[in-house]
Amino acid sequence: MIDWDDVRYFLAVARAGSVRAAAKRLEVNHSTVLRRIAQLEARLGTRMYDKMPSGYRLTLAGEEVLELAERMEASSHQLESRVFGRDQNVRGLLRVTLAPPVATHLLMPDFADFARLHPDIEIEILSSGELANLTNREADVAVRVVYDRKTLPLNLHGLKGPEVFGGVYISSDRLAAWRAGASDPIRWVVISMHGIPEWASEGEVRVTGVPFRTTDGEAQIAALRQGLGMTTLPCFIGDADPLLARVPGTDLHMYGTLWLLTQGETRKTKRVQLFTEFLSRRLAAHAPLLTGQSGTPAR
Repeated sequence: MIDWDDVRYFLAVARAGSVRAAAKRLEVNHSTVLRRIAQLEARLGTRMYDKMPSGYRLTLAGEEVLELAERMEASSHQLESRVFGRDQNVRGLLRVTLAPPVATHLLMPDFADFARLHPDIEIEILSSGELANLTNREADVAVRVVYDRKTLPLNLHGLKGPEVFGGVYISSDRLAAWRAGASDPIRWVVISMHGIPEWASEGEVRVTGVPFRTTDGEAQIAALRQGLGMTTLPCFIGDADPLLARVPGTDLHMYGTLWLLTQGETRKTKRVQLFTEFLSRRLAAHAPLLTGQSGTPAR
């Protein structure tokens, strides 16, 4: 079976007259073009080009392949145009992948607003700890917290959002009791896979009991509200919860930056464009909450 990408490289060399010019037009390395041409020649069992002092010249077999390759290209463009044109309708399935806390505690009201604005778009929220593969079309849009921009896949298109900070939180009632001299132990409320950070004892409120462990973030927050102790939370969760307060004497720490990620032709569809533009504006409005500027440490 012939790889269409190999044919594209063959056409680029035929039109540019040289491998170097084709590589520049395709924005790839010189060696990549040579490798693709070699793959096509191996697949067809014949040589496509003769290398001349003036450049590359098609062989007789290459001239025959050129005519067929141009037909393939025209058919490919026609197919893409038809599918893409149909997908410009503001309807259809839109799958969004993101971490559960971001969906539950930050963006669900925004998703609801978007759904009301575009009732013909079927929205599927994929909120889990697993990273959906955009290249394999497991999702159309990803909302991810990225600590190092260099780790972003090169084949994804990204819109940069606000930075995300976290702090150390305790229930307001537990903090008041501690100030009043309550002697019952303060635990570090931790998700099972995580340990107690070394800096947990640096604030004014000290951990005095054994950890209280949960298996998920929602149970962790519920335990915190019950006054069992303190833990780290994103500011968009801790500052927005009226039952919680920042632990005095502790600093904020950065988790990373929020990115809206899309891939390839998917990002050109109308529903994806509408969604990313809408959510980008909403994320900008959430910046004070995400960066911890909307909350103040308890005193």
